[in-house]
Amino acid sequence: MFKVLKQEGSARRGEFATNRGTVQTPAFMNVATAAAIKGGLSAEDLKTVNCQVMLSNTYHLHLRPSDTVIKDCGGLHKFTTWDGPILTDSGGFQVFSLSSLRKIAEEGVTFQSHIDGKKIFMGPEESMQIQSNLGSTIAMAFDECVENPAEYAYSKASCDRTTRWLKRCQAKMKELNMRDDTVNPEQLLFGINQGCTYKDLRINHMKEIADLNLDGYAIGGLAVGEPAEVMYEIIENVTPHMPTDKIRYLMGVGTPVNILNAVERGVDLFDCVMPSRNARHGHLFTTKGIININNHKYERDMTPIDENCDCPVCRQYSKAYIRHLLKAKEMLSQRLLVMHNLWFYNKLMEDIRKALDEGRFAEFKKEKEEIYGKRI
Repeated sequence: MFKVLKQEGSARRGEFATNRGTVQTPAFMNVATAAAIKGGLSAEDLKTVNCQVMLSNTYHLHLRPSDTVIKDCGGLHKFTTWDGPILTDSGGFQVFSLSSLRKIAEEGVTFQSHIDGKKIFMGPEESMQIQSNLGSTIAMAFDECVENPAEYAYSKASCDRTTRWLKRCQAKMKELNMRDDTVNPEQLLFGINQGCTYKDLRINHMKEIADLNLDGYAIGGLAVGEPAEVMYEIIENVTPHMPTDKIRYLMGVGTPVNILNAVERGVDLFDCVMPSRNARHGHLFTTKGIININNHKYERDMTPIDENCDCPVCRQYSKAYIRHLLKAKEMLSQRLLVMHNLWFYNKLMEDIRKALDEGRFAEFKKEKEEIYGKRI
């Protein structure tokens, strides 16, 4: 299922085979929270920006339109018309973010809908059922994402609970994949490593879940406020204990600089709302650094966002026009800005893969790290 093609230090160039196509790694998954990229991008647009995997949100789709509606419509692939791999998260992080509206117990979590206040229960079995109804290519196990910082004792108890929940997810998915009415009987399951910023908890938890022989493994609970150096240190401590023949996913990360550093430490897969969210406010990634299209200096600038970029936006439109659209609150601005940033991210991953193929990733990282983190 996952094959390492080349390695440079801990950085890995690989391929991840699914029943919806093979993903070239390292890869960035484009986040379509409610089964669409915010900013007016369609499934066809995702192909245009060279997206390999679409990520959708279990929690939001369960609330609206509901996973049963999507199942009745043939599953997420048919519903959205995206025919590539889809990963659905478990809902665990969204439940974590509703700290004032939730109550955690061994069975699962009771919480209130942010839409209408309705009381909802979600546990491992419920999360797996919802994701099975969605018919995603990859389902994430239901986990508990704790606050950072958190007390050691609570973090340890949370890790233990996440392991117990993972075993329940595994059993439920096995059952669901054998049902005659299952949308995707080959649905894959990824487990999630937790442990806050405690190295011993992270390592012990990774060793525990590695024994379960899952389809892939994720590092969760990072990029939630801790310094980047702490995140890199945790990744560095965890990846040596992750199975070498399974894909490794760092959840919710991040900036181009974060990605370069995580690839260096052995991560294969990424996702983050940041490129699309930042784009909608005019913050754009370029090969020379980060720009803010709102700045007055771009008012009459008829050059593209990035002269080195070959995206459909940079091939056709000027900074001046896009800035005008954004200032005028025209919907087209959102579409063009998001399309550029997602193209940049997917091109970054393509460049990383090429550098690994050619045995020059260390040199590439050193060259790009300072540029991609610089604000112009």
